[in-house]
Amino acid sequence: MTISTEKLPARTKLSYGLGSVAFGIKEQGFNTFLLLYYNQVVGMPAAWVGAAIMIAMMVDAVADPLIGNYSDHLRSRWGRRHPFMYASAIPLAIAYFLLWSPPSASHEIQFVYLLLMSITVRIAISFYEIPSSALMAEFTSNYDERTSISTYRSVFLAVGMIAMPVFALHYILVPTADQPVGQLNATGYPIYGAIAAVVMLLSVLISSWGTHHRIPTLKAHQGTERATFAGLWAGMKTILLDRTFSSVLLCTFFFSVGAGLANTLGVYIRTYFWQLSAANIAVIVSAAVWGLFLALLVVHLSKRFGKKETVVALYGIALIAITLPVTLGLLGMMPTDNSELVSLLVVQEILLVMCVLAALILAGSMGADVADHFLLKTGKHMEGLMFSTMVMITKMVSGMGIFLSSAILSFIKFPEKATVASVDPHIIQQLGWIYVIGVGSMCFIAIVALSFYPITRASHEKILRDLKEREAN
Repeated sequence: MTISTEKLPARTKLSYGLGSVAFGIKEQGFNTFLLLYYNQVVGMPAAWVGAAIMIAMMVDAVADPLIGNYSDHLRSRWGRRHPFMYASAIPLAIAYFLLWSPPSASHEIQFVYLLLMSITVRIAISFYEIPSSALMAEFTSNYDERTSISTYRSVFLAVGMIAMPVFALHYILVPTADQPVGQLNATGYPIYGAIAAVVMLLSVLISSWGTHHRIPTLKAHQGTERATFAGLWAGMKTILLDRTFSSVLLCTFFFSVGAGLANTLGVYIRTYFWQLSAANIAVIVSAAVWGLFLALLVVHLSKRFGKKETVVALYGIALIAITLPVTLGLLGMMPTDNSELVSLLVVQEILLVMCVLAALILAGSMGADVADHFLLKTGKHMEGLMFSTMVMITKMVSGMGIFLSSAILSFIKFPEKATVASVDPHIIQQLGWIYVIGVGSMCFIAIVALSFYPITRASHEKILRDLKEREAN
């Protein structure tokens, strides 16, 4: 079966994209709140929290390629992808709820609890995210339609990453008489976990059901080959040694490390460096909606300049936007008036979301083009294994970003359960410089890596012609 070049109905793309809300909530929860919650609210040492998250990431890194490879080879009346997607929903919701309701016990027991819940959440989201990502390459082979599909997916990912923390900071993680800093309010996190779990459950189930009718049109596994460890290793070797894929993979690796550092240390920067309240942070995060709308406009530049060129430019702007304000703050060149500071950080947030979301949309579309490249090169449909490798790297280095953040906090001796006034200004200065240098260097290396990506519109059209010719013969 040749992959269709048709345009998908809007309702199908809407359903497909909706599932990314779950991944967005999980990513933002892990990268923004998890270290802060277990370190500053629960009271676990930052190094312990980082270690638990890192171990969970390592387990997940082993599971992801297995899930992708097995999905590629699955034969069922629901196709190769949907059985995994349906199976993920309930375990994901239960584990995410429990993650934010740890027992009142020793740090050792809390460490084991955090580890088990983190592993369960990560593997459960992989059961949805990897097969769902692979569907993009199977829905259509149209170069621009893939960008459209990726747009829906990325927009809903952003909605999950923006809407849930904004809601939490406005209505759940609010200041109390005992705790004037809302994001340190212990009673709010179990409520956040419950609401987020329900939203994740619904997004996964609705997305799976909403794309169920496309199963007869999707590529089924051909031949008698079954999923084996030898086949998995051979496929991984083919993928990882390929220049086209490795350029995207290395870009994803380094940018995700930078993003992990930015998200995890960012909440410390906002709380202790800028000394923002939960209401201030909610205003800034809410402004990301404007970045979302701008991203939908900016992404069309790829039709004129190409996907790679547009992504490189967007990452360059993001690099400046993410490092400049903190650098100026360290040099004493940012306003001290709270309203002026918040206004500038709102502009920063809009620019960052615009650039990162537009780049994410195009990166998803580029990944589907790489899948065609592998089909021509190997004669095999390797979408599941390829996207599982991408998801694995994204989650692995996201976990690495959290681990590095916890190591940084331990290195500079950042206190646990600290109030804004109790932290030594020298420690806050150290945090700021490490943030700028660490995040900035990772983003720069990501840009260099992506510059080696070779697929253009013309070369992709040639790939499709060669595939059709080979199938005809």
